[in-house]
Amino acid sequence: MENTPLTILKKYWHYDAFRPMQSEIIESVLSGKDTLGLLPTGGGKSVCFQIPGLINEGVCVVVSPLIALMKDQVHNLKKRGIAAEAVFSGMDYKEIDRIFDNAVFGHLKFLYLSPERLTTEMAAERLSKMNINLWAVDEAHCISQWGYDFRPPYLLISEIRKLHPAIPVLALTATATPEVVDDIQEKLSFKEKNVFKNSFKRDNLAYVVLEEENKNEKLLDILKKVPGSAVVYARNRKLTKEISLFLQKNGLSADFYHAGLSNVERSKKQDDWILNKTRIMVSTNAFGMGIDKPDVRVVVHLDLPDNLEAYFQEAGRAGRDGKKSYAVLLYANTDKINLLHNFEISFPAFEEIRRTYQALGSYFQIAVGGGQGQSYDFDLVEFCKNFQLETVRAFNCLQILEKEGWLSMTEAVYTPATLRFVVERETLYDFQIKNPKFDSIIKTLLRAHDGILNHLVPVNEKRVAKFMKIAPEALVDGLNRLAKEGIIEYHPQRDKPQLIFTRERVDAQNLEIDTKMYRFRKERQQERIEKAIAYATTQRCRSHQLLQYFGETEAAPCKICDVCLGRSGAELSNEDYRRFKEKIITLLKKEKLTETHLIESFHSRHAQKVLRALEFMLDEKLVVQEAGKLSLSNKN
Repeated sequence: MENTPLTILKKYWHYDAFRPMQSEIIESVLSGKDTLGLLPTGGGKSVCFQIPGLINEGVCVVVSPLIALMKDQVHNLKKRGIAAEAVFSGMDYKEIDRIFDNAVFGHLKFLYLSPERLTTEMAAERLSKMNINLWAVDEAHCISQWGYDFRPPYLLISEIRKLHPAIPVLALTATATPEVVDDIQEKLSFKEKNVFKNSFKRDNLAYVVLEEENKNEKLLDILKKVPGSAVVYARNRKLTKEISLFLQKNGLSADFYHAGLSNVERSKKQDDWILNKTRIMVSTNAFGMGIDKPDVRVVVHLDLPDNLEAYFQEAGRAGRDGKKSYAVLLYANTDKINLLHNFEISFPAFEEIRRTYQALGSYFQIAVGGGQGQSYDFDLVEFCKNFQLETVRAFNCLQILEKEGWLSMTEAVYTPATLRFVVERETLYDFQIKNPKFDSIIKTLLRAHDGILNHLVPVNEKRVAKFMKIAPEALVDGLNRLAKEGIIEYHPQRDKPQLIFTRERVDAQNLEIDTKMYRFRKERQQERIEKAIAYATTQRCRSHQLLQYFGETEAAPCKICDVCLGRSGAELSNEDYRRFKEKIITLLKKEKLTETHLIESFHSRHAQKVLRALEFMLDEKLVVQEAGKLSLSNKN
C-alpha cells in the first residue's frame, strides 16, 4: 500500500480524516515548502510534522521548549512502534551521545531537542551528519521578541538550518498576533511567506467575564451549575491547595497541581483527572500543556491574565469535543492593581540583576570564564535563602537573564535512574564471591533489566527496592558503593528544574544587558497587560475582542458570551442608537480615536449606551478597530 498522509494517519492514529487545516499543512511540507501553521489549542499540531516525518526517508528534528511535552510525545510515538528520542538539559553525556549516534546512523525517525541543546558543539556536529527530512519548530512564537514567551536559543534555528539548507522548516503555534506571524517567518529564514491559519473562533465556547469580589463563592456557584470536568487556574501554588480544599469542603471532587510537586504526585493527579476520578483540577499555569482531554466543560481563571495569548491557550482547553463549554474569568478591581504591581517588579533594576547573577556564580562555584553549556539542578527557594534574596524578585532577575541569553531555565522534569555494568562477566562473578553483601543487588539487576551489561538502561529504584524487600535508601546506597568500586556506571533519578549557563560566566560588572531591547520588552509587556485589562472591562463581544487581537478583524459576534447575551432592545432604543451613531460618525470623520476617548466625548451617564452603540456599529462593519483605535469603514 502506498504511503500517503491519510494511510499513515489511519495506520498509526486510527483516524479516518484529518482535522481542519492539517492536510493542507502536511501537503505544503511534503512539497518542500517552508510552512507556518497556526492551529488553535487542541488542533492537532504534532500530526502536521509527524506524518511528513514518517513518509520521507530520514529523521525529523523537532525543536520544543517544553520538556514534559517532548517526553510525552516520544512516549506516545514509541507506543505506536515509531523510533523516537528526546535530548534536553540535565541528561547524562553518554546518553545524549548514544541518542545522537542513533539519529546519525538512521535508527530514529524523530529527534526532539530542547532549544538550549542547539547551542552545543555536539549538536551542531551530529546534526550536520544526519539525514534530516524536516525541521519542525513547536511553540514557534518563542522565536519572536514581539511574542509573549521569547526564548533566545530559538534564534539559533536559522543558523542550524544552514547545515541542511534544502530541507524545509515547519513552524507551529497556537497563538500568534499578526506581527509575530511575520516575525516567525523572518527569523526562521523562510524562502517565501507561507502561512496556513485555521480560524481561532470556537463556536461552542462561551467566554464570560464576571466582576466579583467574593471569587470563591462565585467559583462554587459556577462549578455547581456547570457539570462535568473543570480546570481552575490560580495565581500561585499556595492558592491552588487552599481553593482545592475549599471546594472539597463544599462537596466537590477537586485536587490541586503545580510544578513544585514531585513527578509521581503530578502524574497521579493528572491521570486521576484525565480518567475523571477527579472532577476539578485547581492549578497554576503549569497544568494542561499537551493534555488533549476533550470533555472539559469549564475553565475558570481566578485572576486577570497578564497577556491574552496565554489566556486564550488556557481557556481553549475547554470544549475540544465541540460541545457547549465555558471559559470564565472572575475579575475584581484589585486585579488591575496587582497586575500593574507585578509588572513593575518584573523589570528589576540592572544592579539587582547583576547581584543575582553574581550570586548564581557563587552558588554553583563557577569560575569567571567557565560554565558555558553546563546544566545544574536548581532549587530557587534554597538559592534565595542562601543569599538572602526575595524569591519573586530573584525569579524576575533570572527571567531577564534568560531573555538576554545568559542562561536558560527548564521546568522540573522526571528523569529515571540509569545504570550499566562496566566490567566483564568474569570480573563481576569474582566481585560477587568476594563481596556477598552485594550479590542480591547484582542478581536482581541482571534478572530484571535486559541489556544492562552492554548499555545504560532505565532503572526504577523504588520498584527494585520493593522486590528486594529493602528500603529505597539502602538500595541507592548500595548502587553508589558499586559505582565507587568501578562495577557499575550509575546515574540517580532527577526530578528538579534545570538551570543552564548558555554563555561563559563573566564578572557581574561586565554583564551586558541590551538596554534598548530591555525597554522594548517592557513596553510590549505593558501593551499586553493593557489589552488584557481592556478585554475584562470592555463591554463588547468577548470572542470578537480575542479574535481581533489575533488579526481576525472580520469576526462576527459570538452570540453566546456574557456581553452578547446581555443585549436587549430595552437597553438601547432605536432612537438612541441613531443619535449616538451620528455623533460617533462625526467624531471619527475628524480623527481616529481610542474607545476610551470616544466614550469620554459623551456625558458619563451615557457611557454604557455609547458602548452598546459601538458594539452594533462594529458588528455592522460601520466602524473598524486597528492598533487600539477606531475609525470609519468604507461603508460610511
